[in-house]
Amino acid sequence: MSARSFFDTNVLVYTDDAGAPEKQARALALLERCRFDRTGVVSAQVLQEYFVTATKKLKVSAEIARRKTELFGRFDLVQIGLEDVLAAIDLHRLHQFSFWDSLIVQAALRAGCSILFSEDLQAGRKIAGLEIVNPFS
Repeated sequence: MSARSFFDTNVLVYTDDAGAPEKQARALALLERCRFDRTGVVSAQVLQEYFVTATKKLKVSAEIARRKTELFGRFDLVQIGLEDVLAAIDLHRLHQFSFWDSLIVQAALRAGCSILFSEDLQAGRKIAGLEIVNPFS
């Protein structure tokens, strides 16, 4: 079985970014591979951030962004609870990530992922068996 992989918001957003065709192609291929392998994981936070960024920054219509949010939600979906918020605060304090990035790291850890695909976090960094990988470098 392949490693479970968590997607940060930016990977989903690049699927709509025609202004960055190479990153768009990489994001689409990565999501397709993880869909096929059934190894992809997202959180409710990532889906919310995707919708806001796609509609505001990239001017994707709300109808299309909603449909894509629904499709992305077919990956294994992590719901955030109080214990995750508290653990994210601890990660924030320990690793100096923003709180929101810490919440993403915590969701990936709770889901048992070994890879966190993100352009924004520190590529190559490992936290409790979770490796941050920049799929665009």
